[in-house]
Amino acid sequence: MKTQVCIIGGGPSGLMLSQLLHLQGIETVVLERQSREYVLSRIRAGVLENGFTELLRKAQCGDRMDKEGEIHDGFFIAHSGKLDRVDLHKYSNGSSVMVYGQTELTRDLYEARDRMNGIVIHNAEDVQPHDVKSANPFVTYRKDNAEHRVDCDYVIGADGFHGVSRKSIPADVLKEYEKIYPFGWLGVLSRTKPTYKCL
Repeated sequence: MKTQVCIIGGGPSGLMLSQLLHLQGIETVVLERQSREYVLSRIRAGVLENGFTELLRKAQCGDRMDKEGEIHDGFFIAHSGKLDRVDLHKYSNGSSVMVYGQTELTRDLYEARDRMNGIVIHNAEDVQPHDVKSANPFVTYRKDNAEHRVDCDYVIGADGFHGVSRKSIPADVLKEYEKIYPFGWLGVLSRTKPTYKCL
């Protein structure tokens, strides 16, 4: 198989990139280790920043998000027996966030790729990029007990921190950027009335 861009990872990042490139006339093939059913059964939280919601609309995938998502312009932090509200409009130049589950976002991206005859290959095992520093990289994978090869101009790794892509970047090319925050976040989605409307 030959394509312009081979994308490793069929989650939101890989599917979004495939969709955006397609709209610019660039061919892609997406390789995903799991089945489509498995990917769509993963429950993930979903708080989308304003820039990402705009990008989703630009990718022609934002209709359902706009109808079903919930805009939040602030949130509460509980500490020391107090409940303090962080006003996003005040502290981020009028921005808000959209609460829309990652599973639903992924479903929308899959449907967009289907509409545009995008190629997403599921159950791709033993995915391995080759010759990534050359002008002719390629990716191999195994499916249905057969070996396959995708020749391409570019290989994009969208398979996360523990995926094969990160491990395949040559040591003399790899650059890591890290920002460590002195706190952690835990997001919980629930079907409850917004607290701030009650205060």
